[in-house]
Amino acid sequence: MIQRFDVGARLSEMAVHNRVAYLAGQVPEDASQDIRGQTAQVLAAIDALLARAGSDKSRILMAQIYLADLADFAGMNQAWDAWVAAGHAPPRATVQAALAKPDWKIEVVVTAAC
Repeated sequence: MIQRFDVGARLSEMAVHNRVAYLAGQVPEDASQDIRGQTAQVLAAIDALLARAGSDKSRILMAQIYLADLADFAGMNQAWDAWVAAGHAPPRATVQAALAKPDWKIEVVVTAAC
């Protein structure tokens, strides 16, 4: 069975199948913040979605991070390092990408065990 969360016309925020949660790309609500603030918002959104699936950040299987500007890499890592569960850092990729809205500095996609 596939369970979908926050289903819209275009996408769902999360789907869970066989005890694995697949999150859509999470972006900041307040794009006026710097990279640390935007990253913290995105990570909080990930925490909230994972909790709804009965999971948490210690169970992330893979993270994909998209940055609009690689100059923000160090600032993003400061927020990430403060958030990631000690001893449970997941495999991760970080790439530069043109994001859908020009004010967004970051988008993060994760897959996690439930």
